[in-house]
Amino acid sequence: MLVAIADLLSRPQVAALRAALEASPWVDGTVTAGAQSAKAKHNLQIPEDAPVAREGGDMILRALGAAPLFVSAAQPLRVFPPLFNRYDVGMKFDAHVDNALRHVPGAGFRIRTDLSATLFLTDPDDYDGGELVVEDTYGSHNVKLPAGHLVLYPSSSLHRVTPVTRGSRWASFFWVQSMVRDDGERALLYQFDQAIQAVRADLGDGHAAVLGLTASYHNLLRRWAVL
Repeated sequence: MLVAIADLLSRPQVAALRAALEASPWVDGTVTAGAQSAKAKHNLQIPEDAPVAREGGDMILRALGAAPLFVSAAQPLRVFPPLFNRYDVGMKFDAHVDNALRHVPGAGFRIRTDLSATLFLTDPDDYDGGELVVEDTYGSHNVKLPAGHLVLYPSSSLHRVTPVTRGSRWASFFWVQSMVRDDGERALLYQFDQAIQAVRADLGDGHAAVLGLTASYHNLLRRWAVL
């Protein structure tokens, strides 16, 4: 399931984050790649321990916690601290699947990467190429969203970033370990929750149908969630 979340960051937040990133040094993006991905990856990245990475990551984590659509789609248990990358002209990331497990720096534990996320920090008109292409059972999906918008998709998906031919593509990226490990179950819960929100808008919170649907949703979540 691929879910786009509009305006996770506001325009002023994106501008402030971009200004901070522009003043920070960048390194070769292969520093966070696995052995196979390193051969496919050609981009730049802010060091994980850079102050701007921690501060920018905290801003994004706060925004995620206040985004009902993200919580509904991801059912997050843990979120990897957001990282930041850029693709200048000629840079790309060939087809790959993200590592199944990620060590969280300084935390002493790993997370399972159930979901991958890209938060765009550059508007589509500012660069050519640079599309995120995600493969799933329904085919290829080209994703190129406005700055401040986020896309969430299963980490098991084969995906790539096409070569940038003009401008520069900046983004934040991270992974989520979900309480609901199975993507099909997670998708059903997301669709169920969105339907409940629509019914609530028409009938109100106290309607018997809304109460019954909400109870069924939470009973399913109780059955499938692993903490």
